[in-house]
Amino acid sequence: MKNKLFLFVFALLLNGTQLFAQEINWMTIEEAEAAVKKEPKKIFIDVYTDWCGYCKKMDAKTFKDKELIEYLNKEFYCVKLDGEDKNTLVFKETEFNFVDKGRRGYNELPANFLKGKLSYPTFVYLNKELEVLLVMPGYREAKEMLPIVTYLGDDIYKEMKWEAYVKESKGKQLN
Repeated sequence: MKNKLFLFVFALLLNGTQLFAQEINWMTIEEAEAAVKKEPKKIFIDVYTDWCGYCKKMDAKTFKDKELIEYLNKEFYCVKLDGEDKNTLVFKETEFNFVDKGRRGYNELPANFLKGKLSYPTFVYLNKELEVLLVMPGYREAKEMLPIVTYLGDDIYKEMKWEAYVKESKGKQLN
């Protein structure tokens, strides 16, 4: 009887931790574009590389924040986009290829989003029409990133300048 009770409690604990271990619903750029056509949402793109230390830190810390995860999953389609992806990527019916240049090379799609200024990590925000709203380079902690994603996700940018939003938000940690 004790063994059955122990197994039952253990199973409950295991399932409970899985319920709380929420993650960002990452997808490819092609999947996000298709999803926007079915159910319009903005797109959040994390442009990264495998060798980038700050990109790994974002994955380990920033993108583990429960509040940020919930907000991004609710308001955005989230895309992981490798700046050095060797595959041909298709976005808005255009093919983007890998350019073998220097030691590493780059993919044309992230380079296009970043206007050739390849810096990692960089975050690209697209509206529901797949147009760039904001390109934001550099490491951010969750407390810095959340006000930015809510400013864009809640369409506050349409009615209020960033500076006014920061001023109105007072005690919140803003960039």
